[in-house]
Amino acid sequence: MTLQVNGDQRVCSDGLNLEQALLELGYQPRLVVVEFNGTILPRQLWPAQPVVESDVLEVVTIVGGGS
Repeated sequence: MTLQVNGDQRVCSDGLNLEQALLELGYQPRLVVVEFNGTILPRQLWPAQPVVESDVLEVVTIVGGGS
């Protein structure tokens, strides 16, 4: 299926939940925040959230650091 991820068309397997889709797309779920179809989705809901054709994800990677 095709999803829109951070403005780009990306392909992943059918029948995945959000957490599985993130892994397949190369993200580490514990290090990202996801806006799913316009709503920031709490991490605890990811395993129960099905991902379907044409869903729109904005994935922000959390980067640690300091000076």
